Amino acid sequence: MIETRQLTKIFRDKKRSEIRAVDAVSFRCEPGKVFGLLGVNGAGKTTCLRMLATLLQPSSGTASVSGHDVAREPEKVRASIGFLSTATALYARLTAREMVEYFGRLHGLTEGTLRERVDRIFTTLDMQEFRDRRCDKLSTGMKQKVSIARTLVHDPPVMIFDEPTHGLDVLISRTVVDFIRDCRDRGKTVIFSTHVMREAEKLCDTIALIHSGRIMAEGTLRQLRERTGAQDLEDVFIKVVEARG
Repeated sequence: MIETRQLTKIFRDKKRSEIRAVDAVSFRCEPGKVFGLLGVNGAGKTTCLRMLATLLQPSSGTASVSGHDVAREPEKVRASIGFLSTATALYARLTAREMVEYFGRLHGLTEGTLRERVDRIFTTLDMQEFRDRRCDKLSTGMKQKVSIARTLVHDPPVMIFDEPTHGLDVLISRTVVDFIRDCRDRGKTVIFSTHVMREAEKLCDTIALIHSGRIMAEGTLRQLRERTGAQDLEDVFIKVVEARG
């Protein structure tokens, strides 16, 4: 489970002015569900997820992942999560197989378990054809599959997806969306950020609308429609933002 309470991140620009990228955000994500953070670019989605993944320290507030505090127990948090975005870099000189094996060893998998996991994942994601090809020779879609495999190899209970389909073609985007559904169906806790309304409609059990670093509304798609009187999620989002000023 993921839980945040008044989670806040403040940056300061060159003039020492405060920028509240995330402002007192509180929510809860449960196993077997997809929790969506829906907002425009710059709304605070990535900053929020980076704090959950221990890549950034909160300025104030708290967050826990699988019962571990992100500030006090970052190593335990990292062991329990998989983090995927389109900005995730790969080591160019490693092959696809070597890349996934490397991260499996970082997570302490035995060689026998690692071989079994790699074979299963590469078959599931249709990666066997390029398993021994260097990462710098892979297409964008192939690289994203390697990133998925690397994220999944240690079978973490919590999955964090930060705009994972941004810049991908429709076929690879569908692979990523199917992967997210599979994570939910296997009982994992999933948090998913996007600015694509259609993805949120398809995937999310609960949606939090985030704007200017703040959660403006939260609920199921049905609840948000009932609250605003709008059916299209884009219209729901605009009405919520306008109502909150």
